[in-house]
Amino acid sequence: MPHSQLLHLVIGGELKDVQTVEFRDLTKVEFVGAFPNYEEAHRAWKSRAQATVDNALMRYFIIHAHKLLDPEHDHDHH
Repeated sequence: MPHSQLLHLVIGGELKDVQTVEFRDLTKVEFVGAFPNYEEAHRAWKSRAQATVDNALMRYFIIHAHKLLDPEHDHDHH
């Protein structure tokens, strides 16, 4: 049986300060991409994080989107 897709999103942007995970400007948040598994998402995250290492406020995040998507409960919104 093939592995099911585990959707992971990678986003990043400049934070308001290093103590929070609030973005300074949501309109400038970068959508790095959508990936079928954690390994590929982590590779993309690491690449972007290393490219912006000189800016302490630039942070990238992996969102485990497959945990947020639940088609079983989608029919609750009738």
